[in-house]
Amino acid sequence: MNYEAVIQSAQEKFGELIRSELERVEVMKQDSEVKDFTKLEQITVGIMPGDGIGPILMEQALRVLHELMRKEIASGKLRVRMIEGMTIEERAAKLQSLPDEVLKACKECDVLVKGPFVTPHAGDGLPNLVSANSLLRRELQLFAAVRPICIPEKGINWTFFRENIEGEYILGNRGIRVNEDLGIDFKVCTRQGAERIARAAFEFARKNGKKNVTVVTKANIVKLVDGDFVWAVHRIGESEYPEIDIREELVDAMAAKMMDPEYSKGIDVIVLPNLYGDIVTDVAAEQQGGLGTASSSNIGNKYALFEAIHGVGVYLCKIGCQAYADPCSLIRAMGEMMAHIGYADRKEKLVRALDICTRTERKVVVTTKPEDASAAEFTDYLLDTIQKLEKA
Repeated sequence: MNYEAVIQSAQEKFGELIRSELERVEVMKQDSEVKDFTKLEQITVGIMPGDGIGPILMEQALRVLHELMRKEIASGKLRVRMIEGMTIEERAAKLQSLPDEVLKACKECDVLVKGPFVTPHAGDGLPNLVSANSLLRRELQLFAAVRPICIPEKGINWTFFRENIEGEYILGNRGIRVNEDLGIDFKVCTRQGAERIARAAFEFARKNGKKNVTVVTKANIVKLVDGDFVWAVHRIGESEYPEIDIREELVDAMAAKMMDPEYSKGIDVIVLPNLYGDIVTDVAAEQQGGLGTASSSNIGNKYALFEAIHGVGVYLCKIGCQAYADPCSLIRAMGEMMAHIGYADRKEKLVRALDICTRTERKVVVTTKPEDASAAEFTDYLLDTIQKLEKA
């Protein structure tokens, strides 16, 4: 085999990747202005229902939005815009994970709320489209995935800050096939990317009276990239937030022992690179009560996107039980959106109502089984609870 020719070809491809990443770094250096929602005369919320169980759950989340923000919607302060064109059938027909007209519509909004999207995989008969979620995060520069996890009976009130763009995912469809025997994928960490997610985590900690930021990596093995991430957290924390304690943990230990009270004692805010954050936050959500109970906020300087963290509910759709999916994750995402645009009081009211409905009273329970409550029936119960809180 002519190794030199193979190596030369791989080097040229790698050079193209390096060039694109250096160009991205320059863009990040210029992206510092943060949108102030209090100065906007009108805030536009873009809605993308998604695939599978998404449209059913979005219908319920919109009912909650219209209840809690009815005055703002009636006055025109808040505008709800439905964005079409993101079903898997439409994307597959155009061979675009994120169609151009959809991205244009997204950029005309201030914030977005979305249901789950199908990401095709080998053997499902769909075109090999890349993740629409990843493309949205990159195009809108949504660098921070913020996921709260609260388990009061275990004394857990954590907020995860997952780096949302870089890591293993940014070049996930641009690995190099060197030859039939060798494939190479890449993990990326930039100083700018690591520092901005670290600063977001520390700023949240300071504003919310938290005393600890824990950085989770595999820096004992992935020494360069994960090591850079850890050092970025220390750099930002020690120079700008000296009152906040910094703790380092390995991702395997965190996943295995997070429910151990001795291990997790003192943890408040957790900052992680992309892949580790994806896995660990799902594990934490399962401990909270399942992926249906958690939400994710994807935050950038100009745009923000809020979503459930579960998938499209393939099995529920297959057995015809999509109407019985748990709407809480998407409803919580709607609450996070309201807080982000300046209506934290509405989110707090929603959180209180959800706590009553899912923990204190539990008069209506969603189990995804037809003998129990449907998504719509649970939302009826939730809206009734909200109205009672408003009258109290």
